[in-house]
Amino acid sequence: MAMRESVTGPGRRAGRLALAGLIAMGWCGSVWADSHPSRALGAPVKATAPAYVQYTTREGDSLYDIANRYLDGEADWATLSRLNHVPVPRRMPAGIVLRLPAGKLKQDWETAHVVATSGPAERAFGKNPYVPLTTNAALVEGDRIRTGPNGFVTLELPDHSFVTVAQNGEMDIGTLRRIRLTGAGDRVFDLHRGEVESQVTHATKHDDRFQIRSPSVVAGVRGTRFKVTYSGDAQTTTVAVLDGAVGVDPAAHNGRDLAPLPGVPLQASEQLVKARFGNVTHAGGAVGGPVQLLPAPALAQPARVQDGKTVAFDIVPAEQAAGYRVQIARDADQLDLIRDLRVSEPHADFGDLPDGTYFVRIASIAADGLDGLPQVYAFERRQVGLDVSAGPRAGTHDYEFRWLVGRTNVDTRFRFVMGKTADLSQPIVDRTDLSGGQLVVSDLPAGVYYWTIVAEQFENGRFYETSSAVRSFTIAR
Repeated sequence: MAMRESVTGPGRRAGRLALAGLIAMGWCGSVWADSHPSRALGAPVKATAPAYVQYTTREGDSLYDIANRYLDGEADWATLSRLNHVPVPRRMPAGIVLRLPAGKLKQDWETAHVVATSGPAERAFGKNPYVPLTTNAALVEGDRIRTGPNGFVTLELPDHSFVTVAQNGEMDIGTLRRIRLTGAGDRVFDLHRGEVESQVTHATKHDDRFQIRSPSVVAGVRGTRFKVTYSGDAQTTTVAVLDGAVGVDPAAHNGRDLAPLPGVPLQASEQLVKARFGNVTHAGGAVGGPVQLLPAPALAQPARVQDGKTVAFDIVPAEQAAGYRVQIARDADQLDLIRDLRVSEPHADFGDLPDGTYFVRIASIAADGLDGLPQVYAFERRQVGLDVSAGPRAGTHDYEFRWLVGRTNVDTRFRFVMGKTADLSQPIVDRTDLSGGQLVVSDLPAGVYYWTIVAEQFENGRFYETSSAVRSFTIAR
């Protein structure tokens, strides 16, 4: 009983006085700062991570219970007792505010799930060998991911953030945890090669941490969409910010890890890169300053159905663009990527793709290697397959034209156009009412003729049209 009285009476008042003193020293919200930032002459202020968090006791709590539930272990009760000037009662009343050391808070492992994968993609845990990676796989801290040409992987985190590893990439899940007491997430990804694009849900806790680390920089966010690319050959890291802001710091100096700790605000970073800006950092150099991203280019024919033998796009040439990046995904958010091309000219050819609805994202590439702002278009891949042939009928002055459409399960109408010039601007035959696959033109005089077949289909509420190449033949008498 005497022990309980010392907590609810004078001891509790002492705790409140201690708390008031802590507030005066800089406590904010539910996190205390262990020390004040120091300012060197002419140097920027560098904030330190919070050292303590608060816990308000519930009826029946003991220091043993709190230490076992929220700290490294039950043995940390002594730390709590010393830190809070609280004796060690068997049970404590509700409402006492205690300080808990942030560095000892218990963390629970979290799981990331693969929501999309395409092409060569593998995972390995620790030093185990790589195995193929499939959709719906669960990954944890310590897992490694690597992709090959046209290989892509997108992970979804428990807070619905997304991380996409692009082709020819290599990334480790360095930290994937949540602090049991505060609910703050700690997520660190180590990029060794290639590109990682992240869509990060806005942080709700003061000490939430999300970082992409390359060998040269650490990019941290509170909620944004951004890309980090590391070129091992050039030893260069680029950061491009599409939304929000990203704090960029050096990864290490003289062997010392300089990555910001949880709770350090982005404003304390060496460089704060805001939306529509990026930066470039070279090996051994200082973190690059913000550079404005190039504006998004435009697609030349955005509404065109991709009905050719290959899927190809023409881009309206953009000023200052040293090249273009063209990506194809199955979704508008580009989480399910399947193709990725960097081209020096405003034209990209991806070869064949199955029929379906896709989304193409285009961006200009600056001379410093930074991808500019993107533009996304939906497009339809629909190969009709139109084979045509023509030839004279033996013993007559007739010419016979034949055609065959590949998509035979859809009602198709055909148009036959023939003229004396290659542009067919003044046709001498223009038949729009054809349903079969054959037409005979009789009594053609000598000369050179040009012709084409147009196939027209209406399916699922959309009109489709495809034409054969303009061909020519000569009649001599």
